Formats: sequence, structure tokens, C-alpha cells
Amino acid sequence: MEEKNMLDSALELFQAKQYAKLKELFSSSEPADVAEVLSELERGQYVKLYRLLPKSIAADVFVEMDADAQKNLIDSFSDAEITEILEELFYDDTVDIIEEMPANVVDRIFKNALPETRKTLNDLMRYPESSAGSIMTTEYVYLKRTMTVGEALNRIRKVAIEKETIYTCYVTENRFLVGIITAKDLLISPLERKIEDIMETNVVSVKTEDDKEEAAAMFLKYDLLALPVVDKENRLVGIITVDDAMDVQNEEAEEDFAKMGAITPGDKPYLKTGVFEIWRKRIPWLLLLTLSATFTGMIISSFENALAAQIALTAFIPMLMGTGGNSGSQSSVTVIRGLSLGEIEFSDVLKILWKEFRVSILCGAVLSVVTYVKILLIDNLILGSGIDTLTALTVCITLFLTVVAAKILGCTLPIFAKKLGADPAVMASPLITTLVDAGSLVIYFAIAGLLLGI
Repeated sequence: MEEKNMLDSALELFQAKQYAKLKELFSSSEPADVAEVLSELERGQYVKLYRLLPKSIAADVFVEMDADAQKNLIDSFSDAEITEILEELFYDDTVDIIEEMPANVVDRIFKNALPETRKTLNDLMRYPESSAGSIMTTEYVYLKRTMTVGEALNRIRKVAIEKETIYTCYVTENRFLVGIITAKDLLISPLERKIEDIMETNVVSVKTEDDKEEAAAMFLKYDLLALPVVDKENRLVGIITVDDAMDVQNEEAEEDFAKMGAITPGDKPYLKTGVFEIWRKRIPWLLLLTLSATFTGMIISSFENALAAQIALTAFIPMLMGTGGNSGSQSSVTVIRGLSLGEIEFSDVLKILWKEFRVSILCGAVLSVVTYVKILLIDNLILGSGIDTLTALTVCITLFLTVVAAKILGCTLPIFAKKLGADPAVMASPLITTLVDAGSLVIYFAIAGLLLGI
């Protein structure tokens, strides 16, 4: 059912007080769709509608709602309702919710959590926000190596309802991870066969303190549905599921896009972010780039006499700066993507330099030839600009060298930024464009001085 039709249907049934049909409508819908429908309503409406949700999907819908809606719902819940929903949520989802809530709401959540739940939440929240431990869940299925397949299947049937995933089960011995086995392996194996005979002992895992972005990248590399998380002694403490890995990758992509656009990353949807909050995230970058752009103005000012002597040079400054900035951005974005996917390491810097140098030679040569032809055919013959050959050569040589310099700068800055512990995305379009703008002008006037004697 389309979101608009579902929203209309839900409102009609609610206003007609046909609650049984409303519950039936929600029961046959995906939790994410229900959450999206509720998000379209006013606070009073979605709080009332949420209370009509079947228990089978209420917790899943709660997880899919945004932080503001979750806070409003918690404010409307009784203590008993908070306890009930906490017991329905997976621990990692609860931790994500807690991290978005103000202190008074967090206090109420912990106050109404069962002692065992409170302990587990505290254990999970002690891990750094950037670590693999911060996104793991402790709700996994573990088996003993001495079990038979039949015993393992019986155990899975008993505990499956409480676990976040049962597709991959973990074989432990005194809490140490010794192997994994998939549900498929269990289903196709004889019931009397031992787990240790069919388990996979070559297990891919991460440590609790490992970077969560690196952990998320392993899902793509190894085609995983879940990734075990172990402590320093190789004891299994939790797992990361593929949905949480995708959330990490999406967050990282959003942060990178924001930084590439010279915006401080935010965690709220655009339409729910206030004007002053947006201003606060944008103005620091704009101030920094404005100050850095003053160097460009200083360079132009220092060559006023040269420009006065050869007015035609002024017309090509925007083209040179724009082309250089775009060339640098192409290389930086490509390298940043490679870094985020783990395809590029610092040790690859010479290979990348050599490759980008060759690419820049080809790009610079083509752009220079096209520009030279454009000056002769369009600027001179059609527009009658009267640009002489030396001036045209000055522009084209500058363009060639600017493209080469921009691509080398664009490919190396993100790599060195990551090596120094900085975010490579900061070295993307805005900063590189500013640096290339200044560099292109220096090259331009240097070439002009050599060829035109100004």
C-alpha cells in the first residue's frame, strides 16, 4: 500500500473509531511504512495511533521513528509501558535511542528498565561511540562444539524469539569464539552429527575497540550477514548485524557529503532543523573559505600592472580557476571513496600519484588543445577579440599545468589527511578548490611573465 493511501485510510478508520480494522491495517504493513505514516501526523494524533499498534510490531515501529517522535512517545508512556517496550527492543536499538535522548528521558528509561537490561545497556554504552563495540548487540545464538545438530536446532527453537538473528550461530568454549555455523548447514546436516565436525573455524571477527567504519566495510568485503565482536582475549561479547553496518555506512556517506559541501554534519532531517542551527553549521566553513579566498585576491592585486598591460588575460581567469578546481575535486572524490571502502592505503600513495599524473597529462593536453582551438575559432574569428598567439599559448600552458597540479594535489591531500588522523573528506572540493585557485593564478602570471614579458 502506498504511503499516501495508507495515511488516508488510517485517518479515516481512526476518526470513525474502527479500531479493529485500524489494527488489521497496521498488522499487514511494514513497521518502517507505519513509522513513516505516523511521522506525517501531529503529535497528539501519532501518540494516540501508536497506542493502537499490535504488540507484534509496536517495538519495530518505535525503532523506525525519529528521535523527536520517540521522545514524545516516551513522555506519554506510563512507567509500565516503558518497561514493556524496553523488553521488546533489541539492546543495540535501545542504546541508539538512549544516545539521542535528553538526560531526563534517559533517566526515566533506566529507572524503568529491568536490572538485567540496565546492566547490559551500561555495558554496551561504555564503548567509545566510534568503536565496533558501540554498535554490537549481545542477542546472538551460541552453541557448544559437543552438541549434535539435533540439540543445536532444539536450542535455536527455544531462544530464537529473543535473538536479533539466527542465520549465523556462534560456537563457543568457555566464552571463547572457536567457530561459526549457519542455519543452512544445520538444516542440511544429519541430526546426530557433531557441531565441531561441520563448523567453520576460520572466523572473521573484530575487536570491541576497532573502528566501527572498518567493521562495517568488512560486511561488503566478506559478504556477511553478521560479524562477531570479541574482546582482547578473543572472548565473544557480541555481534554486529548487517542492518547496523548499513546504518554506519549511510552515516559516514552523509558526513562525507556534508564535509565535501563545506557543511558541518548534522543528525537531524533538513525540514526538522532550525534556521539558526543550519546557519551555525554552515557559517564556520564559509568564514574559513572566505578568509582563504583573500589570498586569491591578494595574488590578483599584486599583478594589477600585468593585467593592465594585457587586458585579455583577465577574461580567462574564471575558466582557469574553475577547471583547476573541478580537476582537483575529481581526484579527491575518487581517492576519498577508495579510502572509505578500504581499497586505498597510505602505502599506495606512489601508485596513485603515478596514475593521476598520467591521467592529468591526458586531461590537460585535451583541454589545452580544445581551448586553443576555441580561442582561434570563437574568440578571434567570431567574436573578434584579437587575442595573439602568445597570449593563447599562455592560457593553454597554464591550463595544462593547473590541471596537472590540481589532480596531484587532489589525490594526495586526502591520503595524507587520513595518515595524520584527520578526516579525508575535509580535503574535498571546497578546500582543494581554494588552494587550486591560488595556485592557478601563480602559474598563470608566471607563464605570462615568461612568454609575454609582463
